[in-house]
Amino acid sequence: MLNSKERAYLRGLAMKLDPIFQIGKGGISEESAIQISNALEARELIKVRVLDNSGYTAKEAAEELSELCSADVVTVIGTKFVLYRESEKKKRIELP
Repeated sequence: MLNSKERAYLRGLAMKLDPIFQIGKGGISEESAIQISNALEARELIKVRVLDNSGYTAKEAAEELSELCSADVVTVIGTKFVLYRESEKKKRIELP
């Protein structure tokens, strides 16, 4: 679980990120959860965009994916959200 200082630090890092996944009308499938989990292992911090036709709000999608991928929701803004999970093999981000 992230504290407010760590969350603020990660939000700052996430400002430069572009969304690497989109959740559309297919919703959140097991396959998309696996891909997002793999991306979290490789990058630790990812941004995801929820399309209007998905049937999810960004907050709902963020909460569901955070549970499926054992990740922390850093922030939810509009149609985008940021997930963080410390990498088991290649730790890149040092939290304050």
